[in-house]
Amino acid sequence: MDKEIKVTFPGGLRVNAEYKGRTIETDQPVYQGGEGSAPAPFDLFLASLATCAGFYAVAFCQKRGISTENASLVMKTERNPENKRIEKISFEIQLPAEFPEKYKSAVIKAVDTCSVKVHIQNPPQFETEVKIG
Repeated sequence: MDKEIKVTFPGGLRVNAEYKGRTIETDQPVYQGGEGSAPAPFDLFLASLATCAGFYAVAFCQKRGISTENASLVMKTERNPENKRIEKISFEIQLPAEFPEKYKSAVIKAVDTCSVKVHIQNPPQFETEVKIG
């Protein structure tokens, strides 16, 4: 195994993940029976996708000496009202007016290489087992 994440259950519907020396806390929203004390796991999933895309945008700009002072990235999702699943995710890279036009398609390509997105597009195998004792 390459990496291991230890998951613990500290009470209620809270679920924590121990990874690389850090504790990532999650909880369910109040309307789902949780305390709302931390982001829900699905919220972290979405945030990881958005921040990964943002990382590739900022890295692209930094490599070229382009300021990101007034830059940002907005991720929007569209859900299917019947099954409540996300059907579309879009990224809007918001760049300052002085961003060079010649890099517009290149920064899109950079954001499209986000490793979280690539894993969704080419998903790994999943395996679940039970170990007692």
